[in-house]
Amino acid sequence: MTRKHSKDEMLELLEAAAPAYLTTVDAEGYPHTRAMFNLHNLEQWPELEAFMAPAREEFVAYFSTNTSSPKVAHVRANPKACAYYCDPKEYRGLMLRGTVEIVDDRAVKEALWYEESKKYYPQGLDDPDYTVLRLRPALAKYYAGLSVTALELPEGK
Repeated sequence: MTRKHSKDEMLELLEAAAPAYLTTVDAEGYPHTRAMFNLHNLEQWPELEAFMAPAREEFVAYFSTNTSSPKVAHVRANPKACAYYCDPKEYRGLMLRGTVEIVDDRAVKEALWYEESKKYYPQGLDDPDYTVLRLRPALAKYYAGLSVTALELPEGK
């Protein structure tokens, strides 16, 4: 028996998953997946709750990364991407599919900055190797048990 899952169930997993897995498309057209910090996880990032609240309702995801990383080159060439959040113990997953953009807004970069970032970006907030990516999904698919619930989203808002 399958059932339709609620948006609240999807959002709960978005906030509970430890890592996020971001998939971009490389120059040869192959998917490239890597684990990223899940900045929606309130247990890990309680200081981001106010900033992430508006993004949460539309499943918008943010990721900080090195400008020099392959994922930034992938996004520049092809902004189509997916992020995946899961709880393997409960056999639940949330896939967000949409478009990734590079965020140049200093206020956003500041909001996502934390002091431990200096180990990745030694020059601080203005380090040229500090980049923020924003995934604006057009589709969210939630997998739980034997059920799949798809939710179309207003991508680009």
